[in-house]
Amino acid sequence: MLAAQKVETETAMTARAQQGDREAFTELVRSHYTGVVNVVFRMCGDARLAEDAAQETFIKAWLNLSAFRAGTSMRSWLFRIGINAALNVLRRERGAGASLESTWLVDPAAGPEAVLLKRERSAAVQRAILSLTEANRATLVLREYGGLSYAEIAAALDIPAGTVMSRLNYARTRLREILTPEFGERI
Repeated sequence: MLAAQKVETETAMTARAQQGDREAFTELVRSHYTGVVNVVFRMCGDARLAEDAAQETFIKAWLNLSAFRAGTSMRSWLFRIGINAALNVLRRERGAGASLESTWLVDPAAGPEAVLLKRERSAAVQRAILSLTEANRATLVLREYGGLSYAEIAAALDIPAGTVMSRLNYARTRLREILTPEFGERI
């Protein structure tokens, strides 16, 4: 019942936002911001670029809110815009000759060795994700970091569900191939 209320609330907020209600759109942004940032970070591998792409995502969403179809997933729609925004930001940065850099959040309770190992592992995983093609990376990120179902990914990327499954299989296999030499079977 609670999930149904949330959907009703989001549907109502979306309808109000489509009529120009900025407060309703602000609530939509609040409820989806963390997910969008997480997805775009995994697409571009840079916290600063992820913030830029997330802002671009919500600006584009606001400007194109009339194109959102009622009855579809707002989260999937925003993630699709976010992936495109992340790719655009990456292209602009790479075109400008900038290098990718990462900002890491440190767990203050962890010791220095644990922090270093976590950073190294995270950096290796992020490099491996960035080595995937854009299509495979987008599919993997939406599933593993966005939490979308196969059907939601298919809708967000406008591809058949079978393509989602094959891209995920390829991406996971490729990540395993890349990371196994570095981490062994612990991946």
